[in-house]
Amino acid sequence: MFAVVYRWKIKPGLEAKFEEGWRKGTRAIRRDLGGLGSRLHKIAPGEYFAYAQWPDRARFEENRAQRMPYDDPEARRLYTDALQDSEVETLVVGEVLDDLLIQP
Repeated sequence: MFAVVYRWKIKPGLEAKFEEGWRKGTRAIRRDLGGLGSRLHKIAPGEYFAYAQWPDRARFEENRAQRMPYDDPEARRLYTDALQDSEVETLVVGEVLDDLLIQP
């Protein structure tokens, strides 16, 4: 498995719009591109990070090169309209060695 950590800054008042777009986009990436899902975390007002998993680095890189072209224009619009910066900051990428998270 391969993991990626992202960070975003969101325009004031558009947090709910971003969260909705993130959920729809993550579901589409999982459904259409083979991603293994993600967890979204709120750091502070207007600041988020997420942890996403992929089966392997090759699948992640292939889809990243295509700029994640999932077929959900509404998710893309919700998500990008809320971003304070036009780019997503990719903080860390790496192979998963151990997974001790539990599902509630």
